[in-house]
Amino acid sequence: MLQTSVTICVPGTATCQTIDNIQVDTGSQGLRILASALTPALALPAVRSAGGASTASCTVFGSGYTWGSVRTADVHLASEVAASTSIQVIADPSVPAVPANCSNSGLPMLTATALRSNGILGVGPFAADCGSGCATTALPRWYYSCTSGACVSTKLPVTQQVTNPVSNFATDNNGVLIELPSIADTGAPSISGSMTFGIGSQSNNQLGSAQVLPGNGVTGFVKTAFQGSTYATSFIDSGSNGLFFPAASIPGCGLWFCPTATQSLSASVIGTNSATKSVTFTIGNALTLFASNNNAFGNLAGPTNGYIDWGLPFFFGRRVFTAIEAQVTPAGNGPYYAF
Repeated sequence: MLQTSVTICVPGTATCQTIDNIQVDTGSQGLRILASALTPALALPAVRSAGGASTASCTVFGSGYTWGSVRTADVHLASEVAASTSIQVIADPSVPAVPANCSNSGLPMLTATALRSNGILGVGPFAADCGSGCATTALPRWYYSCTSGACVSTKLPVTQQVTNPVSNFATDNNGVLIELPSIADTGAPSISGSMTFGIGSQSNNQLGSAQVLPGNGVTGFVKTAFQGSTYATSFIDSGSNGLFFPAASIPGCGLWFCPTATQSLSASVIGTNSATKSVTFTIGNALTLFASNNNAFGNLAGPTNGYIDWGLPFFFGRRVFTAIEAQVTPAGNGPYYAF
């Protein structure tokens, strides 16, 4: 998993803490940190609902859900600061137990072991994790008002929702560029790369020859044409640890593909404006890869039904941009991917 360090502070103060092992996720929005990773001295103010009650958040991912309070922090990433930004504090003991309509959403990711990190840094193609829908309607499995030991779904203004910190930067706030080196077919124990803030705002974040592929304005999804079918639900997601796509012809082994020999495949990613970029990739035997004791793999993949998830292996050897909804860039407004 792609990891970084994040510094958070009590808003407007020098009371800060740096937390390591935070997963970088272009498939979600907002910073989420385990309460167990925070020191007691870091007393972050709670976000309150319209009636003054504390606010909690349920966030559903493909692998499970997180539950915790919504609090405000100054988020420091390199030299950038997202001031007074709403974050989720996972498993915060100050909020009541998980409501049933959240806990029914899969596996609980409420510990470092279950989350496989100390938190998630969502730098996806939107500013807020829910948006206008949660601002106008009390949607289940999103935001909750908590009083007297129970939490009920509530509306929450967009400005108070858990927010992609990049969108709150004073500058370089229209997206991110992730660059990771190429990797051998056998994998590597670890790799290092960079995440650069902004698109076209500095000399080191220019689009250059990258193909811009606009995403759906509501979901962010692009399309992928693969083996004679077109999948309308496709996304580029550094938070997924493999490539995931439908391919009945490739032998499987549980959640993964295990071909007898390395498979070379190709697909085309298609933007909402019909712009297309070809992608070539390889698929290895997952059991062989896992037996290598390496951790980083560029050819790890598994089956899905009806959608394509271009996960972390997609990023190796590429410059991948994620532009944020409605933010101005030299190639037009987000949301879009470019590579």
